[in-house]
Amino acid sequence: MASGPSSSSSSSRSTTTTSSAGEALLRPPVSYSPRLRTALVLTGTGSAGAYHAGVLKALTEAGVKIDLLGGRGIGAAGAVLAAVDAGGRLWEPDGLWEPLRGVSKLYRWRRMWRVAGWALLLAFGALALPVALLLLGALLYPVALVLQILHLDGNGVVARWFVELLATSFRRDVFVTYIPRLAVLSLLAALLCLAVEWLYAQLGRHRRRSRGEPWWLALGAPLDASQALARVVASFWQFVRGAAPVVQPGRRDISRRYAELLLENLGQPGSRELIITCHDLDTHRDLVFGLLQDPHRRRFFRGAESGLAGRAGELIDLAGIGRDHVFDAVGGALVVPMIAEPHLLTFATESVWRGESHRLADRPGGLVRLLEEVSAAGTEQVILVSATPPLERPHALASRRVHPRAWAGEYLASVEAAAVRDATTALFDRFLALFHIQPAHNPLGPFDFGGVYDERSDRRHTLHELMQRGYEDAYRQFIVPVVGNTQELRAELWKLGREK
Repeated sequence: MASGPSSSSSSSRSTTTTSSAGEALLRPPVSYSPRLRTALVLTGTGSAGAYHAGVLKALTEAGVKIDLLGGRGIGAAGAVLAAVDAGGRLWEPDGLWEPLRGVSKLYRWRRMWRVAGWALLLAFGALALPVALLLLGALLYPVALVLQILHLDGNGVVARWFVELLATSFRRDVFVTYIPRLAVLSLLAALLCLAVEWLYAQLGRHRRRSRGEPWWLALGAPLDASQALARVVASFWQFVRGAAPVVQPGRRDISRRYAELLLENLGQPGSRELIITCHDLDTHRDLVFGLLQDPHRRRFFRGAESGLAGRAGELIDLAGIGRDHVFDAVGGALVVPMIAEPHLLTFATESVWRGESHRLADRPGGLVRLLEEVSAAGTEQVILVSATPPLERPHALASRRVHPRAWAGEYLASVEAAAVRDATTALFDRFLALFHIQPAHNPLGPFDFGGVYDERSDRRHTLHELMQRGYEDAYRQFIVPVVGNTQELRAELWKLGREK
C-alpha cells in the first residue's frame, strides 16, 4: 500500500510504494501537484478490472486531474473507456463489471473445449450407468433394511423399485443397444464438431495459416477472450449512442468513431490521452498504441520515422493510420498468453508491416515497458493502480486450489506482483512522483469472477467487494493523504479562510 518514502540526498525524485522487505525506497517525498502532467496507469488481468473500476470511481468523484491513461491487460479496458469520460460504464449497475450481466463469462472455455468435455462426460456416463447402479444398490440395501426395521417400508417398496430399475438397465435392448449407441453417438458428434472447427480454421479468412495435428488445430487454446472484448466494445457503443436505437457497427468502424471522438475532445474536461501496450507474438515486439495531443504526439512518435531500426514497428498512432485499431489494441491486451487464442490484427497497407496479420497477446511482465512509454509521453507524476497485494511475508501460506483456472490465475498473479515490484523499483527515477494504489489483501485470482472463499477471513469474497475495496483504497491511500495534503490545496483553503 501507499506509504511515505524515506529520504536520500542522491535525487529529488519520489515514490510512495514500498519494497518487498517493507523498506521505503530511497527518495525524498515530493507532494502531489495538479499542475504536473499526471498519468493513471492500470495494470492487471481478469478480475483486477473490478478493482480498477473502484479506483476510477473514487478519483472521478474527487476530481483528480488526469492527463493520460495507460493500460495493460484488463487495465486497457478501463483506460479506453475512462479516456473518453465513459468510466461510469465500468461501475454503473448496467456497466462492464456488473455480475448479473455475464461477468463470469469474460474468459469462458472455448466452444470446442466445451463440446469435447460434454461429449466425453456423456459417453463416460452412459457406459458407467450400469456399474453406477450396482454401486448405488450396495448403498441402498442398508437404507432399505433400516426402513423395514422401522416399519416405514414394510412391503419393501424401495428395494423392489431399485431392483426393477437395475433390471431395466441390464435388459438386452438397453444394455446392448441403447447405452453403447448413446456413447458412440456422443463421441461422433464431438468428432464432427472438431472436423467442422478444423475446416473453419483452415478456410477462415480471419485466421492465420497454421500447421500441426488436426485435433490441436480444431481445439485451439482453452479459453476465449472474445467475450471480454465484445463487452468493452458494447459498453463504449452504449455510451456513444445513448438511448438512440442505433445498430452497433463493426469493430473497425467503432474504433474509428472512438479515435475521432477522443481527438475532438482532447483538452476538454473528462477527456484524456491514451496509451495501451500488448505483445506481438510474430515479431517478438511490444506494440504501443497511443493517442496523444500535440506537442507530446510529435515527440512521442518521432522515433517511428527511422523505420524498423528504430521504433516504427512498435509505435502505432491511433490518431493516424492506426485509428482503425483502437479495439484491436484492447483485444490484444485482453488475451491471456498461452491459455487464450491470440487476437489477430491486420495492419494497414501503408503501415510499416504492409498489411500483414499479426497475433497479439498480453505480456504480464510488460508494466515496465508501459511506464517507459508513459514517461516518453512527457508524464511527470504517475498514479499506478494494481490489484496485487504487497509481497507475502512468512507464515502467510494458504491451501493450494486444485482447478485449472486457479493454477493459471495463481501463476499470473505471482508474475504480475513481481512485475509491479520491478517497475516501481527500476523506474521510479523517471518521474517526480510515483503513487501506488493496491489492496492490502486480495484473495480473488484473475479468473475468480464468481467470488472465492478466503481462508484468512473464513468467508467468501466477491467481485463487488473488490470494486468497493478499490474505491476505499483510492481515498485511504491517495486522495485523503496525498491530494488532500498538497500545498496548492492548503493555499486555497487559507485564501478562503482569509476571505471569510
